[in-house]
Order: sequence, then structure tokens, then C-alpha cells
Amino acid sequence: MADYYTIEKDGEHTIEIKKSKFICHLYRIETEEHAKELIQRIKKEHWKANHNCSAFVLGKNQEIQRSSDDGEPSGTAGVPMLEVLKKHELQNVLAVVTRYFGGIKLGAGGLIRAYASSVAEALKEIGIVQGILQQEVKLTIEYSLLGRLQNFLEQKNIFIKETTYLENITVTIMCDQLLLDDLTAEMIDLLNNQVTIELGEKSYIEQRI
Repeated sequence: MADYYTIEKDGEHTIEIKKSKFICHLYRIETEEHAKELIQRIKKEHWKANHNCSAFVLGKNQEIQRSSDDGEPSGTAGVPMLEVLKKHELQNVLAVVTRYFGGIKLGAGGLIRAYASSVAEALKEIGIVQGILQQEVKLTIEYSLLGRLQNFLEQKNIFIKETTYLENITVTIMCDQLLLDDLTAEMIDLLNNQVTIELGEKSYIEQRI
């Protein structure tokens, strides 16, 4: 994958609607079994709650999607929660909303809005990150070319990971995978082909959006 979207970290956020308390727990997950374990943990922790509704998405294309109303009227909790996760194009995220009933019925429409809002506000509070696949690139050049290369990288806002000074200079940068071919061609042209390019490891860099 060139990129993905997920939550910045595990966390929870509480809202209150007509005296009912909605606690949204958000988790990064790796497997369906992991999600089920977390759901059971929340149910055990909040066993006095009226409902512990859940929704999760797994896979780079959200191949696995699950939701549960946990006793709320069908379609009023799990599905609205799931739709919020899908709307933000998240992957590998579990949401569990614990409801403590406050004595005032919300109706089907009210429940749909409440559960969707609980997840949406939790996502806003906890944060969403974009993971961008980056390629490590090692550029070996003569000392005389360093200034020209540094100016180019600064203009392109390319992160310099490390600079090693030996017989020649090796500048290690991190480049977005999607930009790699164009950037390499530009650097070769800039340095008149007087550069040795070696590719290192790939890794995802996460940035809050």
C-alpha cells in the first residue's frame, strides 16, 4: 500500500445525550480475534452498562467489516458506527460504544445519531493519522556536489535521515514511494549523473491529519 488511514492511538471519549452516557473506545487491531477479545474485555469491564455496541474494519481495503447492536433496536447502533469508520477510510480499527441509559428514550433516529456522533467525536478527539510508505535512499556524491544536493532536497522538503562523511559523502533520505521514480530522475539530472543511488528499507511514516 502507498498509504493508509488509522487512529493515532488507542483511547476513549465520552459524550452525554439526554442523560444517557456514551463512552466510545477506539483501538488499533490486527485480527478479528484481537477485536473480539477487546470487545469481551469492554463488556466485562462495563458489565453494568445497558449496551456495549461494536464495529470494526480490517484489511487494506476494509475486506472484513463487522458490527453489533448488542441489544439496541436492529440497525440503530453497530451499522451507524461502522459507517463512520468507513467514511474516514480507516483500516484495522475497532470502535466499542458503551451506553449507560439515562432514562429518556431517544427513538431509532436519535440512537443512530447518538452512536454515530459518539464514534465521530472520539475520532476527532483521539486523532487520525495517514501512514505513507517511504523508501530509504542512499545518495553517494563528491564533496563538491553537497551544496547543490542539499538545496534541492530542502526545496523539495525531503527529509534527510543521515549524512556520512568518508572519502565521498553519503546522504540518506526518506522519499514517498509514489514520488521515488520522478525524484531519482531529477537528482540524476541535477548532479549530471555523478551520483550513486542505493535503495534501503521501506517503512511507513505516520502523520496526523
